[in-house]
Amino acid sequence: MKFYTSFSEDRPIRLSEQTRNFAMESLSGIYGREALDTPSVELPFDLTDRTDLDAYDAAIEAIVRTAPLRVCPKERISGAATYGDAIRHLIPAKFKNGQFLESVSHLTVDFFEILNVGYNGIRERARRCASQNTDTSKARFYQSVLHCLDCFELYHKRYLELLSGMPEHRETYLLLQRVPAERATTFKEAVQSLWFTFSFIRLCGNWPGFGRLGVLLGDYLRKDLETSAITLEEAREFLAHFFIKGCEWINGIHRGSGDAQHYQNIVLSGIDEDGNDVTNEISYLVLDIIEELPIGDFPVTVRVNRNTDPAFLRKVAQTIRFGGGVVAIYNEELILSSLTGYGYPEKEARRFANDGCWEVQIPGHTMFNYIPFDALEVLQQAVSNYEKTDFPTFDDLYGAYLRKMRERVSGIEEWVTGWMYNKENDRFAKRPACTVVSLFEQDCIGKGLSYFEGGPEYTVISPHIGGVADVVNSLYAIKKMVYDDGLLTLPELFAALRDNWEGREDLRRYALTHYRYFGNDNAEVDAIYRRLIDDFAECCKRHEGETQIRFPGGISTFGRQIEWSSHRLATAFGKKAGDILAGNASPTPGTDYAGVTSVIRSYCAADLAKTVTGAALDIQLPAGSVSGNEGLDALAALIRGFVTLGGYFVQFDIADAKLLREAQKHPEQYQTLSVRVSGWNARFATLNKDWQEMVIERAVGHS
Repeated sequence: MKFYTSFSEDRPIRLSEQTRNFAMESLSGIYGREALDTPSVELPFDLTDRTDLDAYDAAIEAIVRTAPLRVCPKERISGAATYGDAIRHLIPAKFKNGQFLESVSHLTVDFFEILNVGYNGIRERARRCASQNTDTSKARFYQSVLHCLDCFELYHKRYLELLSGMPEHRETYLLLQRVPAERATTFKEAVQSLWFTFSFIRLCGNWPGFGRLGVLLGDYLRKDLETSAITLEEAREFLAHFFIKGCEWINGIHRGSGDAQHYQNIVLSGIDEDGNDVTNEISYLVLDIIEELPIGDFPVTVRVNRNTDPAFLRKVAQTIRFGGGVVAIYNEELILSSLTGYGYPEKEARRFANDGCWEVQIPGHTMFNYIPFDALEVLQQAVSNYEKTDFPTFDDLYGAYLRKMRERVSGIEEWVTGWMYNKENDRFAKRPACTVVSLFEQDCIGKGLSYFEGGPEYTVISPHIGGVADVVNSLYAIKKMVYDDGLLTLPELFAALRDNWEGREDLRRYALTHYRYFGNDNAEVDAIYRRLIDDFAECCKRHEGETQIRFPGGISTFGRQIEWSSHRLATAFGKKAGDILAGNASPTPGTDYAGVTSVIRSYCAADLAKTVTGAALDIQLPAGSVSGNEGLDALAALIRGFVTLGGYFVQFDIADAKLLREAQKHPEQYQTLSVRVSGWNARFATLNKDWQEMVIERAVGHS
């Protein structure tokens, strides 16, 4: 198997042949397919007379007792999530009368605590909190906490027993004798503890992110380097196995949106809670590894600020250049301004990471979910009764749209509180058990409350507006053709849209090509975009303080523009019904032609600090634009410009449309070719035709 990339330059080789061969083996999908062959454990009980927590505790124990143990011949760290239903985002346990247990994603758990005190320390705290908590209704939750910690220990002991009889894995056995039961004391112990804990959490069906890997591991490596306990080359080799183990769910089987969407994201660089720069050896080693090995299963986001070291920024640009969309950028200063403006304490805000995708949260302290909606559909609903409604001015039409958007956001809030919050007694509603996740979220153990029931410090449900560019372009086209230029009346325009432009091809082509839409640095259209984002933020703000749930907004589609296309009418800017339109906060495909700098300027025209959980910009660059030293300098300058102009989050991919077409025809030859999809990366061969065409269209548009 060849390590394919979108960039023609050969990847650097720093790792040993044995490690590279292990990577090749894992990327082939052998371990993921093996897991799919054993989907779950079958439990004989009937759930009728069992409580939610009883069933959950029984399931977790059965999983850790029966899960197949896997130790790969070449691996240097151990732990594996080997039940296939976990790959499907399910708790891999089935009961006699069905499966009902709920797994959790969109979170980054508190891995710091497992490194600092081990599961024995967490158990000691749980016992202490249980004995001090006088609310007897919480006693059963504490029993479940202690039970799940015992299950974690059982999973650990099973691996120790297996490894004790494998002299070729003596180093791993010695590492696991201490961690994750106790605090990590060395770099290797920390890496093993981190991975083993992660494997336990996702063996139980959950999909967490890692968060700030450089902060988690940096001090351990620095100490070992200072005492010559390890060399930088040895550390790179060892850390590479962490990334290779993260390929264990690759299976090569069609999933529609790819087989790498498991939220195991990593955040690098930036400042710590005291304002100190945390760019360190780990930051560089991570980039080294993903530069050499085409592993897209750990999307990496780098926190960049105005003081980011130019040498490190160049290293980031160099890694981005190899394609696959693995490395994205956070504008740290804008996000810190957004979080503190929203009310987070400054020190808390400085610890931000993501939810395992790219939405921002405080890791290990946040229950997070987002609720997306199609803003273009809302617009089309708002004006669907145009024949009965008088819109004498553009502001009248926009006002009707804003009222509909307020209704949609209010409906989201009502739906959320309906299933997870009781407003009458101001407390969270009873939710499905999720104790394994609750072990690693502060402060579920301290409060005696689960992850879903108010245990974490913050509960965040974020409405996400999608189709932003499509709405902006539609409003702009209506404004120009009807209100400014008087080319036709509003009823005439909407008659054409209702007929999908049938018989009005001349007008459709005019609408599509005559105006400079979002993404072309047009101040007039960008003003509509800015107004829309301000108004959406205000719609969300209206619901703050009504409950203990925070309600900040964000901008995303995460590929939903594909499924939304069947519900959309033709648009006023010349697109036909059923066309796949804009992704995330990016321009509508085929409407931006003034270059990537103009795209960034349009995107940054809004006050993106108001999109508290994130606003993603997708940019594809042709390989030729980043060639040589000049190309690297240009890419680094593009990142600097993005930060200076006030961007929030940008995900780059280096795209070669010709290569993608070839991979579409001969998928068996391009199994490791990775592309950025939305908030994740995917091996191109595992995308279905619609997703592949969306990626190719984006690549053609930016060639």
